[in-house]
Amino acid sequence: MAKITRKPAPRKAAVLKNKAKPVATKPRAPAKKSLRATRPWTPAEIHEVFSRFRKANPEPKGELEHVNPFTLLVAVVLSAQATDAGVNKATRALFEVADTPQKMLDLGEERLREYIRTIGLYRTKAKNVIALSAKLLSEFGGQVPRTRAEIESLPGAGRKTANVVLNMAFGEHTMAVDTHVFRVGNRTGLAPGKTPLEVELGLEKVIPAEFMLHAHHWLILHGRYTCLARKPRCEVCLINDLCRWPEKTV
Repeated sequence: MAKITRKPAPRKAAVLKNKAKPVATKPRAPAKKSLRATRPWTPAEIHEVFSRFRKANPEPKGELEHVNPFTLLVAVVLSAQATDAGVNKATRALFEVADTPQKMLDLGEERLREYIRTIGLYRTKAKNVIALSAKLLSEFGGQVPRTRAEIESLPGAGRKTANVVLNMAFGEHTMAVDTHVFRVGNRTGLAPGKTPLEVELGLEKVIPAEFMLHAHHWLILHGRYTCLARKPRCEVCLINDLCRWPEKTV
């Protein structure tokens, strides 16, 4: 009897498991270099920067209109989160009737609000102006004090306000850091800092004394009209050859 041989059953093809597709990952953008890591400014370069500012604008003026230290103080308090032009529009008529603490108190909070209602946060600011006027009369003989701590003790006045008043009214070598000075200090690498106070102290440390009276005005004006936030005008910048900003367009 013939031997029957059975062919082995064909093996089933191995079912390949679907491997998970690798998730596409975007390449990480190279980390921006910290301005602190850039080549530091030399004293000669800093002197050159402010010499150029001085030559272009020997006597820079603040753009807030005022007639005395009190009205300057009020204008600076009103300028928080507002433009100088907007504050000036409101205070021209106000300062004609209330240019002293006593006159401001006599005007009263309700009438003051009518003068400044076009300024942002005008209700809070009106309350602060009346309160600081009362404090000037009760504690400082109706005069604007001449120390930073005393000015900062007034309602609505902070360090920047104190620095502006001390500089513009009394000729002190202070550095008021607003959004423009903060941007210029960081972008150029002159005084990098995470806070306005860090930038303020950094600028005071590197700017020669001969320029300090007008330094904050030069930096404010530079930030307001040249070193703009969104589209800096590097092509007309007085210091573009010295600026450390890695993205400058010249």
